Amino acid sequence: MAAYRLPLITALSSLPTAELATMLDHLFEPSVPLCTLSIDLLRDQTFSSYDDLVASIGVQLTRLAESSSTSDSRWLESILEAHPRLGEKKIDSTQSKAEQAQLALDAGTGQDKLSELNARYERTFPGLRYVVFVNGRDRSTILEDMQARINRDDFALERTDAIKVRP
Repeated sequence: MAAYRLPLITALSSLPTAELATMLDHLFEPSVPLCTLSIDLLRDQTFSSYDDLVASIGVQLTRLAESSSTSDSRWLESILEAHPRLGEKKIDSTQSKAEQAQLALDAGTGQDKLSELNARYERTFPGLRYVVFVNGRDRSTILEDMQARINRDDFALERTDAIKVRP
């Protein structure tokens, strides 16, 4: 099976919906709610790069996070729930597979600790999954961040942090 290649950024507005959905699945996680939210954006706006596209979707997610509407909150949570738990074996998006493979190579901290923190996180923030850009960060840094966010115990801030792109 050949590796997935993102389409040319300049071609997005002319692609069929199914191809746009596949592209979103590879950039983020397979998520019907995210596709529903973003397909029109991909058709109506031109992007100079995939970084610009990700930033534009980030604006959409931020609007959901800042909305006082219960349905917007649920919509955002359904998008975030598509993200795999750190350390899960079944991962659908190309991006998450690469990031989580990096965590697997860092064997300094056990899988049990990661599973324990995932469970504590989800008890602290019902309906959310811990979401962070892993790329370039080791397992201990990720675990420290997860623990700090659990200790902070601020649901609104957590929803906002879950959609931030971190370097």
